[in-house]
Amino acid sequence: MKRLFLKTLIAVMALPMIGIAHAEDKGLVAVAMPTKSSARWIADGNNIVKTLQAEGYTTDLQYGDDDIPNQLAQIENMVTKKPKVLVIAAIDGTTLTDVLKKAHEAGVKVIAYDRLIKGTPDVDYYATFDNFQVGVLQGQSIIDKLGLKQGKGPFNIELFGGSPDDNNAFFFYNGAMSVLDPYIKSGKLVVRSKQFGMDKVGTLRWDGAVAQARMDNLLSAYYGNAKLDAVLSPYDGLSIGILSSVKGVGYCTAQQPCPIVTGQDAEIPSVKSILHGEQYSTIFKDTRRLAKVTVAMIDAMMQGKAPQVNDTKTYNNGVKVVPSYLLNPVLVDSTNWKPILIDSGYYTEAQVK
Repeated sequence: MKRLFLKTLIAVMALPMIGIAHAEDKGLVAVAMPTKSSARWIADGNNIVKTLQAEGYTTDLQYGDDDIPNQLAQIENMVTKKPKVLVIAAIDGTTLTDVLKKAHEAGVKVIAYDRLIKGTPDVDYYATFDNFQVGVLQGQSIIDKLGLKQGKGPFNIELFGGSPDDNNAFFFYNGAMSVLDPYIKSGKLVVRSKQFGMDKVGTLRWDGAVAQARMDNLLSAYYGNAKLDAVLSPYDGLSIGILSSVKGVGYCTAQQPCPIVTGQDAEIPSVKSILHGEQYSTIFKDTRRLAKVTVAMIDAMMQGKAPQVNDTKTYNNGVKVVPSYLLNPVLVDSTNWKPILIDSGYYTEAQVK
């Protein structure tokens, strides 16, 4: 009787515990991010983990340190843990075909996060920003600041692109060129180096030091007696390197102001640079919103529903058109930084002053 009572008591005690575990744990979601060298990706990782855990998921977040084999090994290890979903911001979106096939065979769903995964049928959804529009906004900020629509010019400009192994870099560049190219063809914008296209202007791994070295070479070769008026830069980390280069030859002074330099991701050093009158603009992509979209996709799939998407045509990865949800990017400059970045709670004013 005593043994029977103990067995019954243990069984009764276990019931609510099972219920609680079920309510709190919806399963494992593995998150692979590319690097910690950019504050943007640290924010992405933190926001998506915070949002997932608030919704009852357990998480496995890992950073690839901009090393392709390292990220591949991390994802392979993640697959062995049998997560419900893999969320991947790829370092190189062309290298994951085999590991994602294994994930698919194990019943793991895959969401490409802000960088399209290419060459595989085994990516289910894509959560990102409107990357073509990012480039449009960058190009438009140059046009507006120079007064090109009012007939001013000609002005000298140089073009920088992102990493050629990142699909987004082509959307940024093409978006910007869609608005800049008519002025280049009319002669109102002059690229003295004549360097066009991602094969010439791309910056591998989004490396600011590489951008700075290229800017040094451009200034030395083409701007001895000519003024550089603008630089298309797709990312804040490159923008800081470009600005370091132009400062080295006398720009960013009262006598010779900085050229107009664009950017992306609203990283704190670049926001400070904008407030100091150096970098002209950046593009804000609210990672909190992207995390929410991604988790909503995960919740829908876990309930056997189709996640909400708003683009089923744009993102062809070479094997399939990946259903996507695109968020709108926002241009930030010295006129609107406070309501967008501070009043929204993304940064505190102390962080950027």
